[in-house]
Amino acid sequence: MKITSAAFETSAAKPGQYPEAVLPEIAFAGRSNVGKSSLINTLLNRRHLVKTSSTPGKTRLINFFVINNAFYFVDLPGYGYARVSQKERKKWGPMVETYLSSRPNLRAVVLLQDIRRMPGSEEIQLLEFLEHLHLPVLVILTKADKFSKNKQGIQARQIRQHLKLNQDETVLFSAKTRQGMDKIHEMLGDLLREEPTQGPVL
Repeated sequence: MKITSAAFETSAAKPGQYPEAVLPEIAFAGRSNVGKSSLINTLLNRRHLVKTSSTPGKTRLINFFVINNAFYFVDLPGYGYARVSQKERKKWGPMVETYLSSRPNLRAVVLLQDIRRMPGSEEIQLLEFLEHLHLPVLVILTKADKFSKNKQGIQARQIRQHLKLNQDETVLFSAKTRQGMDKIHEMLGDLLREEPTQGPVL
C-alpha cells in the first residue's frame, strides 16, 4: 500500500456527520495512551497529521482522514483513561458502537494493544463485539521497542493466547524503529481490496 496523499476530512459524533459511505474505511481503536496517533502518522509517513498529545483521552470524536482519495483511516476515541469524566466515558461507548455497527463501507478494525500489558476487559469485549459484526480485526502490539526480540516473542504469545488469536492476526509495531510497518501496510492493503464482510446493521 503506497501512500500518495493524506488529509484530515472531518470529526463526527453521530452518523449524520460522517462522510458519505462511498470509499472503504479502516478504523483504529485502542486505549487512550496506546500510541494510536503515532501508528497512523507512521503508516502515512506524516509527522503531525494525527495530533498526538501528552494528555491521554484528548480524542473525543471520530476523526476521518482521507487517504489517496481512495479510502479512509478512521481514528476512534480512545478508552480506559481514568481522568476523563464518567459522563464523557458514557458517551464514547455508544458513539463507537454506532459507528462500528452501522458503517456499510467499513472493511476492518485495527485494535492496538500495548505489548507491555496484558489485554483487559475492554479489549476482550471489543473483539467479541467485532466478531458479532463479522468484521475482520488486526491486532497491533505497539511499543515493541521497549522489549528485546526474545521478550517480544514471549509477550506476543501470551497476548495471543489471552485473546484467542492466531499469529497472523497480530503484528508487532514500534513507531520509534518502524518495526512492523511494511507488514501492516501489506495487511491493510489486502483488507481494503476485500469485499465488506459486515453482518446486518444492529
